[in-house]
Amino acid sequence: MAGQLDAEAALERMAALLARTTGATRVQVWVRVGEQLRPQVTWPAEQALAGAESARYVRDNLIVPPFADATRAVAVRQGNELLGALTVLKPRDEQVSAAEDKLLTDLASQAGLVLRNVRLTAELRATIEDLTASRRRLVRAQDEERHRIERNLHDGAQQQLIALAVLLRLLEDAAADAGEVRLLTAQLRDGLQAALDDLRALARGIYPPLLAEQGLLEALQAQARRVPLPVSVEADGIGRYQRDTEATAYFCILEALQNVAKYARATRATVALACPDGQLEFSVTDDGVGFDTAAALSGTGPDGTGPRGTGLQGMADRLAAAGGSFHLRSGPGLGTTVRGRLPA
Repeated sequence: MAGQLDAEAALERMAALLARTTGATRVQVWVRVGEQLRPQVTWPAEQALAGAESARYVRDNLIVPPFADATRAVAVRQGNELLGALTVLKPRDEQVSAAEDKLLTDLASQAGLVLRNVRLTAELRATIEDLTASRRRLVRAQDEERHRIERNLHDGAQQQLIALAVLLRLLEDAAADAGEVRLLTAQLRDGLQAALDDLRALARGIYPPLLAEQGLLEALQAQARRVPLPVSVEADGIGRYQRDTEATAYFCILEALQNVAKYARATRATVALACPDGQLEFSVTDDGVGFDTAAALSGTGPDGTGPRGTGLQGMADRLAAAGGSFHLRSGPGLGTTVRGRLPA
């Protein structure tokens, strides 16, 4: 054992030796990494490929964890430090003889140095794997954050600015009516302030302050007042939910309302919220001209249905990422209903 330069090969030869001399159907050499015993070598090798064993947790340096599917398990130690274990599985109804047990014990007493070298290598590999996994998580988190900012810009400030553009057109049409001009000017001023607030909130890395402070219902009621047509918000048993859940519902509803303002030529819209059976449900319904849903989602429809389809797909993607579902019902002359459902 002391003369082996290739520690992995030494463990393989040890496992094969134990199998031949004990008549075992399976031999495993376990190496301790951190607080786990991990199967390092298995004889025959095909059993390792079949995933015969998983790691065992070490709770005491002097005690080998239980191996219910092994006939005998022997600890490999140096001093009071548990470095690993040797396990032998004999054929059914066969026990380990006294001579076989002595062989196991003697081999375990000589295997400490080899297992220590293997353990150092395994710990180095585990550290590299942890670093690699951590880097992947970091890259994934950065990508998700970038996509979140893109979605929030598209569904938040951009949609508010589009609503302001609609108000500007209405203001131009109402130039001769002083009262209407004053009303629309006030709405423009409030809308600009709201867009600035949302951009400032986004720059701070959070979603709209009203949503964070008062919840979904109040934030949607405030947005409904900025849409250039009557919008009613109906809620049944709505409370506070996780930030991601509230943000998903809020931005999807905001996108749907902006679609109504841009495309529907509707006279009114309704936002409905409910939370049955631990599922947050919402719908946005309008009495507008409706559209061909297949053409809009494919981006091939006329009169701006392509961009509208992009927004609809964004809503579907956002809900899917939160474990929810998206449903759309519309048709020429039938108005439109957008529904979403996600875990609350």
